[in-house]
Amino acid sequence: MRALSLFSLTLLGALCGPGVLAQASPDEAALSRVSVTREVRPGVRVPGTPDALNASVTLRYGAPHPRAVLLLMPGYLGGAGSFDRLARQIVALDPSLAVWAVDRRANLLEDQAALARSDRARLETLVRTGLPVRPARELGFLRDWGLDTTLRDWRAAVLEARALTPEVFIGGHSMGAGLAGMYAAYDFDGQAGYRDVRGLVMLDGTPDLLHGREVSAQEYRRGFWSTLGPIAGLDSLNRAPYVDTFYYGPKLASRADAQAQLAQLFPQAPAPPGGLTPLPATNLAAAMMQLEQRYALLPFLTVRTGKATNTLEQSNPLPRLLGAEEDAQTIVGPQSSGRLIGWREDPLAPTDASDFVSRFWTPLTDMVEWYFPQRLTLDVSAASADTRGTPMQALRVWHTAEVTTPVLGIAAEAGVTRESDYRRYGGQLLGRTTVKTLPDAAHLDIVTARGSQVARWVLEWMNGFGPPASGTDHP
Repeated sequence: MRALSLFSLTLLGALCGPGVLAQASPDEAALSRVSVTREVRPGVRVPGTPDALNASVTLRYGAPHPRAVLLLMPGYLGGAGSFDRLARQIVALDPSLAVWAVDRRANLLEDQAALARSDRARLETLVRTGLPVRPARELGFLRDWGLDTTLRDWRAAVLEARALTPEVFIGGHSMGAGLAGMYAAYDFDGQAGYRDVRGLVMLDGTPDLLHGREVSAQEYRRGFWSTLGPIAGLDSLNRAPYVDTFYYGPKLASRADAQAQLAQLFPQAPAPPGGLTPLPATNLAAAMMQLEQRYALLPFLTVRTGKATNTLEQSNPLPRLLGAEEDAQTIVGPQSSGRLIGWREDPLAPTDASDFVSRFWTPLTDMVEWYFPQRLTLDVSAASADTRGTPMQALRVWHTAEVTTPVLGIAAEAGVTRESDYRRYGGQLLGRTTVKTLPDAAHLDIVTARGSQVARWVLEWMNGFGPPASGTDHP
């Protein structure tokens, strides 16, 4: 199907009604034709950081000289690949737009070349062992890769987009949505961040997603508890500069990338023994059992695609204790010992499993950030929406009524944000707030869904902006 312009879609909706517009989705061929390049530009210079890592990284979908640019920030532990399907949908629906997906500078630490060179046998080995992990003692500079570094790297890309068009929007998914709100409220040496952009797109996340109260100076140094559990304080960042827990770390991330490639290339073949699951399963099942909402441990790392087959299951209440709305299932073994555990895709589920694993890792990027800086988690948790420059004026976020940025908030019905969260956040701003909910969607579905509803909501909202007012600030 030929990609339609935003004007054409709007006209079609006006003439034929919302039912016709709801069906105007780009096909897979149109998505594959969307051009994409990876751009690494100079970012903010952080003392102690190797020069090559002082970078602003974006994956750019669409025209090099667009009418408008939407810059999207991934969530906690996420990479630019999280937005691959959504970005292609937006650009296929309106080729006059570009979407720039952010890879934070920590993505430059990943040995993606090793994955790109791997054949099937090597991928199977990597699923079991992972790639070598960089020692914490060599990455002490991550201690300074917090909110200020992340937002200033992002701003370098925003200003580059501003040189192309005044129609620049920012947004993000999950924690990335919170970072978009923090960007708007940030003091960039006297220039308020919201003056850089026309509006904010928040996908199942707000600035207070990780924490809902003010953090004291002592907690900031010693650590505290948030939605994610224990948050490392400044005093412990030298010995633990990046996230490395039982559920996530650099080794597990590289293993997941390798398993996703096997699931894409050899979906029905047996998954490597000693890999991500101890159970005899196909590659596709081994990949999806980690994130499918029915089985996943953490509610912020879930997607809805289908269910495993040939299984014996029992209830697992632990995810409910971690914030899930219902009990998950644990697969205790195959129903028939002579067959592999397989995967049955649900055509009515928001996300297609085969499509999901095909986008999890690509030669340009992936959906995860292997070396996620603990400092960023600390700062984002401390700079929640009800704080002002805390603690000790160290974080230059000023959540005040002076922020006049319009907000589009899209919640996943089975995700981590509700429409009331966006209305509460929007009540702190002078800009208008538009709220939507994607039905039946888990947290990750909002950026990976096969349907283009989220893309069309974003385009409809962006199309509602008139031309910039005369005298609009230009940095």
